[in-house]
Amino acid sequence: MAKTSPTKYNTPALDKGLDIIEYLSAEGIPLTQAEIAHGINKTPSEIYRMLVCLEERGYIIRGSNAGKYRLSLKMYSLSHRHTPFDELKRVAHYPMQSLSETTRQSCHLSIINNDKLLIISQMRSPNAVSLSIEEGTHFPLSMTGSGRVLLSMFSEDVRKEILSRDEHFKKWSKQEQLNLLESIKQVKVDGFRHSDSKLTSGVTDIAVPIGLDDSDLRAVLAVSVFTSSLQNELNIESILKAMKNTQQEINELIGA
Repeated sequence: MAKTSPTKYNTPALDKGLDIIEYLSAEGIPLTQAEIAHGINKTPSEIYRMLVCLEERGYIIRGSNAGKYRLSLKMYSLSHRHTPFDELKRVAHYPMQSLSETTRQSCHLSIINNDKLLIISQMRSPNAVSLSIEEGTHFPLSMTGSGRVLLSMFSEDVRKEILSRDEHFKKWSKQEQLNLLESIKQVKVDGFRHSDSKLTSGVTDIAVPIGLDDSDLRAVLAVSVFTSSLQNELNIESILKAMKNTQQEINELIGA
């Protein structure tokens, strides 16, 4: 059960404690000391002290019948003191700042909220003149590049369900709807999207996904630039390269 990978510093006791928590979570049923030990490839005596410590700290509970262990609600309580998106905003701050300084462009982070794109964080460009998208602003998913990237992170069934409630998508012709669905599939293949903005003329949007498809934590990192700048001083390739570095850094920080 337990997986090992090279680490810079060995922490056997911590590893065993985390293995126990992760195994109990994966199994989802109360287990004896021997069953846990077998599941994480340890002997019962090796994990005894870990079990005692975790029980004393309130992370696991031992039942009165047969002495089986199960997870308490402490992990749940700790994880819900701050929403996942609060943590995402916090860890993304400095990577986004670095991206803005590297590209000399503003960047923003968005999530899905009530079937719309919600801007939750923005880092302004160090340039005197740049585009700015205020935090807290909502946009239609179907009308933005970020929206299409975000939709690409959902299963096809969930995606269609969300779009069935999109006021713009419902008014489009069958062909326009198919074009949107095809563009979302292409995002899945490419891992990013860049396109002219449908909401603001003269603007090009570049967006990459943040997080995991099978997680509740899905977000999009985007840079919006003046199209004329791309033609004269910037190029999409250099911006996209910087964005992918930032994407990797944020994903690592949130454990994706």
